[in-house]
Amino acid sequence: MALLRLRLVVSLSLFQVLWILPLAFAQSSIKSNVTRHSEEYCAMYDICGKRTDGKVLNCPYGSPSVKPSDLLSSKIQSLCPTITGNVCCTAAQFDTLRTSVQQAIPFLVGCPACLRNFLNLFCELTCSPNQSLFINVTSVNKVNKNMTVGGIDYYISDAFGEGLYDSCKDVKFGTMNSRAMEFIGAGAQNFKEWFTFIGRQAAPTLPGSPYAIRFRSNATDSSEMIPMNVSAYSCGDNSLGCSCGDCPSSTVCSNTAVPVSLKKGSCTVKIGSIKAKCIDLAVAVLYIVLVSVFFGWGLFNRTRKQTPASRKKPLWNNVMDDGEVQSISREKNENPPMQVLEDPPHMRSGVQLSIVQGYMSKFYRGYGKWVARNPITVLGSSSAIVLLLCLGLIRFKVETRPEKLWVGPGSKAAEEKQFFDSHLAPFYRIEQLILATIPDAKHGKSPSIVTEDNIKLLFEIQKKVDGIKANYSGSMISLADICMKPLDQDCASQSVIQYFKLDPENFDNYGGIEHLTYCFEHYSSADKCMSAYKAPLDPSTALGGFSGKNYSEASAFIITYPVNNAINKEGNETERAVAWEKAFIELAKAELLQMVQSKNLTLSFSSESSVEEELKRESTADAITILISYLVMFAYISLTLGDSPRLSSFYISSKVLLGLSGVVLVMFSVLGSVGFFSAIGVKSTLIIMEVIPFLVLAVGVDNMCILVHAVKRQPLTLPLEGRISNALVEVGPSITLASLSEVLAFAVGSFIPMPACRVFSMFAALAVLLDFLLQVTAFVALIVLDFRRTEDNRVDCFPCMKVSSYTNSDKGIEERKPGLLARYMKEIHAPILSVWVVKIVVISIFVAFSLASIALCTRIQPGLEQKIVLPQDSYLQGYFNNISEYLRIGPPLYFVVKNYNYSSESRHTNQLCSISQCDSDSLLNEIARASLIPESSYIAKPAASWLDDFLVWISPEAFGCCRKFTNATYCPPDDQPPCCSSSDGSCSLGGVCKDCTTCFRHSDLQNGRPSTTQFEEKLPWFLDALPSSDCAKGGHGAYTSSVELKGYESGIIQASSFRTYHTPLNKQIDYVNSMRAARELCSRVSDSLKIEIFPYSVFYMFFEQYLDIWKTALMSLSIAIGAVFIVCLVITCSLWSSAIILLVLAMIVVDLMGVMAILHIQLNAVSVVNLVMAVGISVEFCVHMTHAFSVSTGDRDQRIKEALGTMGASVFSGITLTKLVGVIVLCFSRTEVFVVYYFQMYLALVLLGFLHGLVFLPVVLSMFGPPSRCVLREQQQDRPSVPSQQ
Repeated sequence: MALLRLRLVVSLSLFQVLWILPLAFAQSSIKSNVTRHSEEYCAMYDICGKRTDGKVLNCPYGSPSVKPSDLLSSKIQSLCPTITGNVCCTAAQFDTLRTSVQQAIPFLVGCPACLRNFLNLFCELTCSPNQSLFINVTSVNKVNKNMTVGGIDYYISDAFGEGLYDSCKDVKFGTMNSRAMEFIGAGAQNFKEWFTFIGRQAAPTLPGSPYAIRFRSNATDSSEMIPMNVSAYSCGDNSLGCSCGDCPSSTVCSNTAVPVSLKKGSCTVKIGSIKAKCIDLAVAVLYIVLVSVFFGWGLFNRTRKQTPASRKKPLWNNVMDDGEVQSISREKNENPPMQVLEDPPHMRSGVQLSIVQGYMSKFYRGYGKWVARNPITVLGSSSAIVLLLCLGLIRFKVETRPEKLWVGPGSKAAEEKQFFDSHLAPFYRIEQLILATIPDAKHGKSPSIVTEDNIKLLFEIQKKVDGIKANYSGSMISLADICMKPLDQDCASQSVIQYFKLDPENFDNYGGIEHLTYCFEHYSSADKCMSAYKAPLDPSTALGGFSGKNYSEASAFIITYPVNNAINKEGNETERAVAWEKAFIELAKAELLQMVQSKNLTLSFSSESSVEEELKRESTADAITILISYLVMFAYISLTLGDSPRLSSFYISSKVLLGLSGVVLVMFSVLGSVGFFSAIGVKSTLIIMEVIPFLVLAVGVDNMCILVHAVKRQPLTLPLEGRISNALVEVGPSITLASLSEVLAFAVGSFIPMPACRVFSMFAALAVLLDFLLQVTAFVALIVLDFRRTEDNRVDCFPCMKVSSYTNSDKGIEERKPGLLARYMKEIHAPILSVWVVKIVVISIFVAFSLASIALCTRIQPGLEQKIVLPQDSYLQGYFNNISEYLRIGPPLYFVVKNYNYSSESRHTNQLCSISQCDSDSLLNEIARASLIPESSYIAKPAASWLDDFLVWISPEAFGCCRKFTNATYCPPDDQPPCCSSSDGSCSLGGVCKDCTTCFRHSDLQNGRPSTTQFEEKLPWFLDALPSSDCAKGGHGAYTSSVELKGYESGIIQASSFRTYHTPLNKQIDYVNSMRAARELCSRVSDSLKIEIFPYSVFYMFFEQYLDIWKTALMSLSIAIGAVFIVCLVITCSLWSSAIILLVLAMIVVDLMGVMAILHIQLNAVSVVNLVMAVGISVEFCVHMTHAFSVSTGDRDQRIKEALGTMGASVFSGITLTKLVGVIVLCFSRTEVFVVYYFQMYLALVLLGFLHGLVFLPVVLSMFGPPSRCVLREQQQDRPSVPSQQ
């Protein structure tokens, strides 16, 4: 990204103002004849010779000024209005002057004041009648027996020098996205540096002055010299005013608002020497207040409880212990119908359930008995339905295209990309190599890569790349067949060897490294520095790892091959490019890597299709890791479901076959989900296929363990169907509640616009739903069959084998000892949590972490690092690291204008352009202003404007650009043979074009603007005109794809673009902020100008989601938590219980986001889906404990002890450990996205869920829990022992 691919084609060969000096100013010495310094006297006159490179040299002979002919006088007046009367130049000298300044005029014509001052500098030097007053010939040379000027002193006042520089320093040269001073002044910072640059004598064949010019400002009294002091026009002059973009100090810009930083600083508070964020201070104060209130409340109640009055009527019990045992009479009068469970003979327990829970319990009681009687029917029918869904797998397809995975079809950025690609041109494909030096081990500084050996290595690499032949459908594809060719001839590859025209022989011929260093400074002006494709190469696009403009210190070569792209990604043109790219990557791996490493350098590389290819490889990279995770979870499940291992009976009591069957059911639920969506045409992804089975298995195992443990807890004196029925009544409602909450939470993710995450959520929601349905149908049937096997003494895994000597150890519920974990929970864990001090500490710690997490959440950065989603051994890992480290220019940025009305009646032209007479708040002026604050606008340079260049190109002042023959056909510049009109029968391949005139006179234009007809006629000429020394403003190449000509005859250009560049973007947040800043700028300008404008860059489509990722995350989490709350409320009919579950869920999610901030996990669609799933998974840690607490008897501490003893062990072993076992295996994944977003986040979720579910929630329930739904009463003798549902 961010690779500068100058499609600009402008061949700025002779630019440097020095070009202007070969003008008419010849050089001579004045030793042999003393020059008179006075008015109306010349220091140089006429031409006396030429250099070997053709540059003319003036005669050094002083003479009086002469009166020009009327024709010459009018010519001089047209170019030099300050010179009247006599002159010191001949017609030949003036023609040389005119030809030379012709090259500079296109750079400056957009700012009339600058152009006038610039022309005055050379008009006075060449033709002023008072030339001898400020010109002193200091040396002469002999050329062909004639004396010629060899050097001069040019006396100029500081006032004129400063005025000239100030009027020109900010003038833009749009084609190159830079300032004109970079080209005509080598980036001079003041007028003295500029004059020094202009005055250097050029070596043969190089652009510049044919003799040395020393600019001086002070003259001694005895010298008779008077500095030239023609009035310098200010760029803000009303008569010659420049645009705001070219002259920020202009009066028309004085009322324009100064650019305001778009960055929003965070609120901070300074307390003494400590500077804290407002949010940090706020949560700290809130925590202190909450803890103080909580401690005060606790101490108050503690004190009241210990007073005599409270012992008579304890306030604590009145407030906190509403769950005491209720009286029989009250229960008869107030309680709704209750569900009755099996109890010891002398007691009967009634559970006061909600209406929904009552119906659910009634259903599960009858359903459990029916399943126990018909297990084969249930197993067969449920399996048949799932297998029917699996038939959809015949339409299974996998999506691997990044734009289809990460970009929603209705996204604004996607629509803008489609508009850009279809109306202008698709952004080119990028193939890139980065060679870098290895940092010094001692100082850590990378040495310069600009050495002779390394340059020769580049030539070898280029030879191998040029030699790539990729086979596509029987034809051999080379780089020349697919590369981007701005001028339709040579590939626009970006490499420093372009300064040698890609020819190794030129390395020595041009001067080796010295030539390279020279081109780093004069890449835009020296003809020898022009690339092979006839355009300047900005060193910052081909070098990396340098500071400022110290290109020679660069530590990296960046070689870029722009390749033509196509709108249809599945067409032949794209497939040809992909075939070549694969061969390019193979070459880099097989040969180039070894070549570069042998020179003690590093190499990284990438192609346009690399990310997609690596994503495909990633999908299979972790298959073994995922498989091991499944096997470990399966082994754990088998051990957990079985009884305590006894060597004598293990082969009977184990549950290996049941565990395996449960895993198979999970896989069936996943396949059924994939089959269903495949049948309706939804594509899957391989990474989704790896993750969803793991998630569903982790979720499904919990219910398996809870169901099996519930059956085991039933008295063995009951028949099997009674045990199954009672177990379903006991845990069925909580399993249903947890599963429905998970399904809803997963389903909320389907509202996320990113396709990969939306599809993931859809698949997961259906898979979890199917898994739940299979568990309460097929798995219950399997439990029935497995317990029948055990009772029949049949061997696990081999149920056909029966062992007659096996004795069932589980005779009676009284003989079964509680497990070690259950005893720990009831005898150690629960008593510790019942201590008052422990409760206070637990509440304080958990609240503190939640409030700290709220503050930490503000530090989470949006984004998704590209290297995270790729395998850790991918070659792109090093490439992305090097991009961030070495690139010194950002991605191209286009401002696209829709429906530009260029007619004379419309104001659109002045509302868009940035040259003279354009509106101060025009689009291009606003972009130029934004580039002045790159730290907040992320815009590095003013925009390249085809409109500005077109208006300059047709301007009469740019007399070398828009020209026509007498028959009104296009006439090219003189340096672009053949020179002939379309009606000529023969053409001359050389010489000056005859009978050509400028397209327009000043009188032909309306305030410098073309009419509708003129615009329509000349725009195609401009876009077809090749840039050259005589006219650098030709639009071919630079703007070929910047304007859509389709239908433009109507006066409306449907689409056009103005190109600039972002600043280097090294972090994901930089990409997000740069896109936000560009959109805000466009929105503001669009509203102001009433023109539809939008920004476009290649990465916008992938980063648009992050503009509103916080809004998406908070909305999704709110909906998910709200859905869970509603489900809990509907099923339990208890606002009290639902509110506690809501609180714990919210705390888990907030704490998880705090952990994300600590681990530097970014906020993106993947993490948002994980957060939403965290809501669903966290339900299991809360619902089962809350349900067990609500149906327990005694005071709150006793109920928590009972709940932890029964359900606490199941939550720990069946939920926490199963997830923990499966998650830990993921830390060995080869793909970092698994490690970060699945291992780290899920591990944090499991630990937070465990701590909140088994530490914080019990404490909260013991202090603020809802009343018990369970009552105890004496068993009536005439009642049946197993009552039915009331």
